[in-house]
Amino acid sequence: MNSKLLTDRRTKLFKQLKTKESIVVFAASLPHYPRNFLQDKNFKYLTGLDIPDAVLVIYKNKQPVIELFIERGIPEMEVWVGKKMTKKEAAEASGIDKISYLDEFERKIGNYMASSTKVHTNTGYNSIDKTFNKPQDFINKIKQYFPHIFAMDMTKIMIPLRSVKTKWEIEQMQKAIDVTGEGIKNIMKRSKVGMMEYELEAILQYEVTRNGFNHMGFKSIVAAGKNAATLHYEQNNCKIGKDEMVLLDVGAACNGYSADISRTFPVSGKFTKRQKEVYSEVLNINKKIIKMVKPGVGMKELNKKTVELIQKALIKLKLIKDKKDYFTYYMHSVGHHLGMDTHDIGARDSILKIGNVITVEPGIYIAEEGIGVRIEDDILVTKTGYKVLSENIPKEVDDLES
Repeated sequence: MNSKLLTDRRTKLFKQLKTKESIVVFAASLPHYPRNFLQDKNFKYLTGLDIPDAVLVIYKNKQPVIELFIERGIPEMEVWVGKKMTKKEAAEASGIDKISYLDEFERKIGNYMASSTKVHTNTGYNSIDKTFNKPQDFINKIKQYFPHIFAMDMTKIMIPLRSVKTKWEIEQMQKAIDVTGEGIKNIMKRSKVGMMEYELEAILQYEVTRNGFNHMGFKSIVAAGKNAATLHYEQNNCKIGKDEMVLLDVGAACNGYSADISRTFPVSGKFTKRQKEVYSEVLNINKKIIKMVKPGVGMKELNKKTVELIQKALIKLKLIKDKKDYFTYYMHSVGHHLGMDTHDIGARDSILKIGNVITVEPGIYIAEEGIGVRIEDDILVTKTGYKVLSENIPKEVDDLES
């Protein structure tokens, strides 16, 4: 990621602010247990930096003021934790000229807040039974010292930026999708009856790691048989039985951008008659909804059409008689925005724009028959309609069986 791209992002964000409004974005902290560091998405989007505990401040006055606060290096600690990023390195990587140290933050932030009328920060969404995160603690403190300030989460002002993808962002998503696809194809080739679900997950993880990706976009779902009827099944610890299908809902992440792919296949290499009936209905719906994708179409419209098609399919499959009973076998929406977050920012009732990337993922889940089918593709909204970014990942019956 080059610094010009980051500068352009911050400029677009700055233009949304009114005079005397501020943005304060906190980087993630290092985890308390061994795992790879995962940066806050908004901080990563605006700075490109994968460093912990930093803070970005943007203040709008007559001229934009942008200041980045980073950890100060301690020479005695370098043998234990390595060198910290220097001011020069941070400036070159982010394109931000004004770099200060974190131990200066509390002294300097008061100057910004004293003249600010509103502050946007990455508080996110939390439930009252959880402890406050750093941005929430910051807002509480600011409100005590500067009660005139109106504070709000920054998601709303980030939606116009993050929901429309640039060429560079689409390239990162395509890399994540392609690597995910190779992992899925390897799983299909190597899976056998009697294997454990986690063995299939390991095949995917190997492919992701082999390609130099440090993260999955989300916890992989590898669900055999009746487990596939549980939408967020994540245990991945059951043995795969004879004549069972496996539902994969997986996605690697490249430079912070996630793939999100679902494929369902028969481990034995051959669908049973009933499995093929159910699978074919879901595949037909998947294709029809994808063909509807274009600028100006609403997510609500896609969902409404999906429900209509699901209802007809369930009646055809003799699972329901009354259309209103469809929810027993189909419980989720047909898609969501995709990007740095797997369920990326972008409203469920949004109208599609050029540059949006969404998922299309119809499914039918028949717990009493041990069948769960979901087919999910990642779709780029283009000027003329759509492009299926996951088109090279097999989903046709003949391709899966071969």
